[in-house]
Amino acid sequence: MAMNTETYGFAAPLMARISETRSRIAERAEEYRLYRRTLTELRNLNARELADLGLAHADLRAVAKGAAAK
Repeated sequence: MAMNTETYGFAAPLMARISETRSRIAERAEEYRLYRRTLTELRNLNARELADLGLAHADLRAVAKGAAAK
């Protein structure tokens, strides 16, 4: 009688997928932190400082999103 003793054949690809997913979550979390930090800093600028940078208040989210994108 033959027995199959390899029961972990699926574990390696599964562990790789879990590791990849954790990495993506960590990357997204870091991007979000950078986005929030940038947005907060930009929102702390007054209208004159924003104008000096060539920005309008309505542009802040897009600028912060661009800064956080890889």
